[in-house]
Amino acid sequence: MLSNHASNEGKRTSLHGTWSSRMAFILAVTGSAVGLGNIWKFPYIVGENGGGAFVLVYLICVVAIGMPVMMSEILIGRRGRRNPIATMSLLGKEEGSSRHWQWVGAMGVLAGILILSYYSVIGGWTLAYVIKSIGGVFTGLDAAAVAADHSAFKSNWLMVAACHTIFMGMTTFVVARGVERGLEQAVRFLVPALVLLMLVLLAFAINSGYFAEGVRFMFTPSWDKLSWGGVLIALGQALFTLSIGMGAIMAYGAYLPEETSITGASAVVVIADTVIAILAGLIIFPLVFANGLDPASGPGLVFETLPLAFGHMAGGSFFSTVFFILLAFAAWTSAIGLMEPAVAWLVEQFHRTRSQAALSVGGAIWVLGLGSALSFNVLEDVQFMAGTIYDNVNYLSSNILLPVGALLITVFAGWVMCRNSTAEELGGAGVTYKAWRILARFITPIGILIVLINTLRPAIGRLLGS
Repeated sequence: MLSNHASNEGKRTSLHGTWSSRMAFILAVTGSAVGLGNIWKFPYIVGENGGGAFVLVYLICVVAIGMPVMMSEILIGRRGRRNPIATMSLLGKEEGSSRHWQWVGAMGVLAGILILSYYSVIGGWTLAYVIKSIGGVFTGLDAAAVAADHSAFKSNWLMVAACHTIFMGMTTFVVARGVERGLEQAVRFLVPALVLLMLVLLAFAINSGYFAEGVRFMFTPSWDKLSWGGVLIALGQALFTLSIGMGAIMAYGAYLPEETSITGASAVVVIADTVIAILAGLIIFPLVFANGLDPASGPGLVFETLPLAFGHMAGGSFFSTVFFILLAFAAWTSAIGLMEPAVAWLVEQFHRTRSQAALSVGGAIWVLGLGSALSFNVLEDVQFMAGTIYDNVNYLSSNILLPVGALLITVFAGWVMCRNSTAEELGGAGVTYKAWRILARFITPIGILIVLINTLRPAIGRLLGS
C-alpha cells in the first residue's frame, strides 16, 4: 500500500503549474517569509529584550522550532500537490488516518486571510510613508512633531482606507497572474531589489559613526536583561517570521519540482530570512544610537523613531524613501504568499479562473481589512475582548491560529505520515532526515505548546477570574 501511495504521488501534478527552478521557489518562500516581521518587528523586540542574548535564543529557536515546521509544510504541500485544504484531506486518507485533517488546512487558509486583512493596512502605511519621505515631510521635525504626524495620519480614516485599498490591489494583481507569470516574476524582481536596498542602507549605517555600537548591542549577550518572557517572544517570533502555520508555505510547496531538495531549500530560506532580520537590526540600531534615541521604543520604532532619525541627517529624505520602499517591498512579497492558499482553493474547489478567484478573495480580504483600518480612527472606541477589531484579528490569527496550525502540521508530518512517505520527500533516511524526525516528533511540538500555553494563559486567567 505504501509503495502505491508513493507511485501515485509521483504522478500527481499541481493544477497551477510549478516553479521554473529551485531558485524561483527559494525566492518565493523567502519573499513570503521576509516581511514586516523581519524589518519592523524583529529590531524592536531585540531592543526591548536586551540585544545579543535575545538574538542567540532566537537563532536557536529558528533552527529547532522554525525549520522543522517549514520542512514539514513543504513536504506535505509537495506530496499533496493541491491547496492546503485538499492536500490535508487527501494525505489524511492516503496515510490511513482521516479526511478531517482538512480542517488543519482550512485553519491555515483562514489564518492567511485574517493576517492579510490587517497586514494590508500596515502595508498601506509603508506606501504612505514613501510619499511622505519623497516630500521631505520629516526634515527637521522634533519627536513630538513626528509623533503628531503619525497620529494625524492614522486618524485620517479615508487616507488609511485608501492606502489599504491600493496595497490590496497590488497584491491581487500579482496573484491573479498565476504561478509563473505572477508570483515568480514578482519575487524574481522584488526579493533581489529588497536585498539591494538593504545593502544601500547598511552602507549608510556603517558610515553613521555608530555602527560599532549597533553591532555590540545586537551581538553582546546580556543574560541579565533576558527574561523568561523574552525567551517566549523569541519562540513566537521564530514561528511568525518564517510564515509557517498559515498555508503559504504548503501552497508554495505544492508547486515545487520533484528534484528539488526540501532540506536544502528550507535551509537556504531560513538562513536568508535570519540574515535579513539581522541586517535590519544592523541598519536600524546605528541610526537610533546616532540620534540618542531609545532602541527599546517598541512598535513605534519604524513609524516614529526612524523618521525622526532620518529627519536630522544629511540626505535623510533620500534614505528614508529607500527604507520605506524596502519596507513596502517586504510587505508586498509576504502579502502575495498569504493570499495564494485561498485563491488556489477557490480555483480547485469551484473551478474559477485565477483572475476570478483573486478578485473574489482580494475583495473579501479588503472588506475585512476595513475593520482594522477603521480601528485606528472612527472605530477606535469599539473595544471587546482583546481590544479593537485590529487587536482581536491580530490576536486570533497570530496567537492562536498560527501556533495551533504549526503544531498540528508538525504532528501530522511526524506522527501521521508514515516513515516511507516523509523519507521519500526528504531524500532518504540519513542523518539530516533522522534529525528532522526527532525534532518534528518531540522537540518542535513541545516548543510550540510552551508558546501557545503561555500566550493563552492571561486570557484563560481572565475567563476563570470572571
